[in-house]
Amino acid sequence: MKRYLGVDLHRNCFTVYTRQEDGSGASREWSIRSLKAFAQTVTANDAVAVESTGNTRLFCQALNGRECRIVVVNPRQFEVISRSVKKTDEHDAKVLAEFLAKDMLPEVRMKDEVHAQIASLAQTRDKLVKLRTTLKNKVNNLLAARGVLIRKESLTSEKGLAGVLAAPVSDLARLELEILVGEIRHLNESIKKLEGLLHDQGPKLPGWENLKSIKGIGDTGASVLLATIGKIEDFADEGKLAAYFGIVPRVSNSNETEHSGRITKRGCKLGRTTLVQCALIAVRYSPYLQAYYRRIAAHRGTGKAIIALARKFLGIIYKTLKNNWVFEDFPNFVLAKT
Repeated sequence: MKRYLGVDLHRNCFTVYTRQEDGSGASREWSIRSLKAFAQTVTANDAVAVESTGNTRLFCQALNGRECRIVVVNPRQFEVISRSVKKTDEHDAKVLAEFLAKDMLPEVRMKDEVHAQIASLAQTRDKLVKLRTTLKNKVNNLLAARGVLIRKESLTSEKGLAGVLAAPVSDLARLELEILVGEIRHLNESIKKLEGLLHDQGPKLPGWENLKSIKGIGDTGASVLLATIGKIEDFADEGKLAAYFGIVPRVSNSNETEHSGRITKRGCKLGRTTLVQCALIAVRYSPYLQAYYRRIAAHRGTGKAIIALARKFLGIIYKTLKNNWVFEDFPNFVLAKT
């Protein structure tokens, strides 16, 4: 008899509701240490649904070899649980099992280990870069409040940071600046190490050489984009990839009226930001992209033109990966001879 297992997963435990084909069922709570023991109770005839959380990959790895169907659910899209009035682990697990039996769950792609690790490195780097920017702004504000004006760009160099410590300020302010500058220097070192790891690990991803041949995509950009995309075969067309990046407009239909709004901004924010940054660099070199951007900007403004450019650039990335293209001369769309 086929069973449907809904799993409400936490860091130290998880609740499993097992639903039989006749609609009956029961729940049981397990310790995360008993994950292997739970896996032994799962058969190839079972279907398992689990929410996407920090340790979902660990849970799925424990079920490898059991040959069961595993559905990883996006909790943001599956709002029946997040907005439930009755919010208990057993209830959430039961709802997952019931919707799994009806095949009505929004699935999340689980990337392989290499893609997941590189994505984690890129996200950590992004967080440190944002923290460094916050500290630089703090330094700039401290100095500006005391009549010392500097260019923010100067804080990117060691010479500029040394100049901050030499600024004519009070002893108390100097101590604060010394702490801030020390943290910025430490972040510089950490970010450099992470970028080195991305440079070393990025080439392991399929499609690295292809994306690197596109003028405008560097080592870090290629790593982030490939880690975000995962397997290009998962996307039937470039429209599906654009929707995954959240760079398609919201569409509202009512009777005979259809309205397109702003982009959905779903998916990985870092991937979307990196896409836009790479597109803005590529437009400097590609006459085709430059003409496209200018045409859209002239009619709809620069804001919408940037999004349209990123969407067009993502289409080029999709075709490049799908067709295994390597450019010899990207600005003129000349492919390397194979």
